Amino acid sequence: MRGMIPAMLFAALPICASPAMGGTVQKISAQDGAVIVQFDGVVDRADVFTLAAPDRIAIDVSGATAGQSAFAGGSVQNIRQRQFSAETARIVLDLAEPAVVTNGNFSADGKSLRLSLRPVPLTEFSGTVARGKTQIIPPAAFRADPPKRRYEVTAPIRVNVGKGLPVVSGLADDSLPLVVIDAGHGGHDPGAISPHGGQLEKDVTLAIAKSVRNEILKSGRVRVALTRDTDKFIVLQDRFQLARKLRADLFIPIHADSAESPEATGGTVYTLSEVASDREAQRLAARENKANIINGVNLGGADANVSSILIDLTQRETMNVSADFAKLLLREAAPNMRIRGNSHRFASFIVLKAPDTPSVLFETGYLSNEADVTFLASQSGQGKVARALANAIQVHFARRIALR
Repeated sequence: MRGMIPAMLFAALPICASPAMGGTVQKISAQDGAVIVQFDGVVDRADVFTLAAPDRIAIDVSGATAGQSAFAGGSVQNIRQRQFSAETARIVLDLAEPAVVTNGNFSADGKSLRLSLRPVPLTEFSGTVARGKTQIIPPAAFRADPPKRRYEVTAPIRVNVGKGLPVVSGLADDSLPLVVIDAGHGGHDPGAISPHGGQLEKDVTLAIAKSVRNEILKSGRVRVALTRDTDKFIVLQDRFQLARKLRADLFIPIHADSAESPEATGGTVYTLSEVASDREAQRLAARENKANIINGVNLGGADANVSSILIDLTQRETMNVSADFAKLLLREAAPNMRIRGNSHRFASFIVLKAPDTPSVLFETGYLSNEADVTFLASQSGQGKVARALANAIQVHFARRIALR
C-alpha cells in the first residue's frame, strides 16, 4: 500500500501549528422520520451510506469534529459518533427497523444537516447497501474553507526512512523489559512553535527523549530504544510499528502541546479511547493525527487495521496496563513538574493504536506558556521530566515482574 507512494516526495509544505477544523457536532436528534445534525461551524460535506448485519446508517462528515450529544428516536435505536480520521467525524445510526434515507440537505447557513428516513422492507434496505455513498454538499457560499497557509517551504519527505530498526541501548539481555520512547514530530514537521523564543516541539521532544534514555540506562534493569535520535520525519503508523517489531513492553510518545490561552500549563497523560474524554482531548488528537497529511497526501496510507481499530477484548488487557502506567507516571511526575488538573485523559491518537503494546502519550507541557517552555527547554527541566518517566518505568516493570 505504501509502495505506491514514492520514497522521496517533494511538496510545498504548509507550516501551521494547529490546523483548524470546520465545525464540531453540537447535537444529533432522531425523531418523526428525520435525523438532524447541528454543527457549531461550517463543514465540507457529508457522505451517507447504509450497512447491514446489524442494520445501520453511517454519515461521514468531512471537516468536522465528533461531539457528545445525541438523542435517538423513531426508526433510530441508538446514535454513536467518533473521530474516524483527522478531518472526518463518523456518525452511526443503529436502526430499530430497516430504513433508508429518502432526502438529505444542509440548511442555508451550512450548520445543520437534515436527513429524511423512511421504514422499508428488509429486501429494499439490502438493496441500498450495494449502492455505496450518497454525497450531500452545503451551499457553496457556506462550505468550510481549508486552513490558510502562513508560508511555504519545499522539503524532501522520506517515507519509511531507513530499513533498519532503532538501536536498543542497555544490557544485551532479551529477558530485560524494553521501552520505546517516541520523540514527537521531526523533520519537516516542527510540531508546536513557541511564541516565547521560537522553540520547536520537535527539538524539545527529542532532547527530552534522549534525557529519558540516559536516565533509564542508569539502573541497568531496563533496555530502551528511541524511534528517532535525529531530526527526521517518521509517519505515525511507523512509530508504533517500530515498537511492535522490537517487541517492546511499553511505548511512550512524548509531546509538548500549545494552546490558545497562554495560561494553560502543566503535563497531561493520554491513553487510547475511541471516545475522547473531552473536547480538548479530541481536538488535540485530531491535530496530532494530521501529521501524516501533506497537501492532501496521506503519507501513512489508509491501513484499515489501524484507522478502524475497534476496542475489543483483544485490546482490553493492553488498555488496562496502559491506564495503570498512566496513573503511575502522574504520581512520579507530580513532585518533579507541573501537572494539569484532570491530568489523565483519553483520545484516539494513532500512535496509541498498537493492539498489543501498552502505550501512553505524555504531553509534557505547553510551549505556548512562558514558564512551561522555559522549563522544558532547559537541561534542568528535561532532567526532571526524565527522572519522573524513568522512576515510573522502573516501578511499572517491577510490578509486572512480581505478578508473573
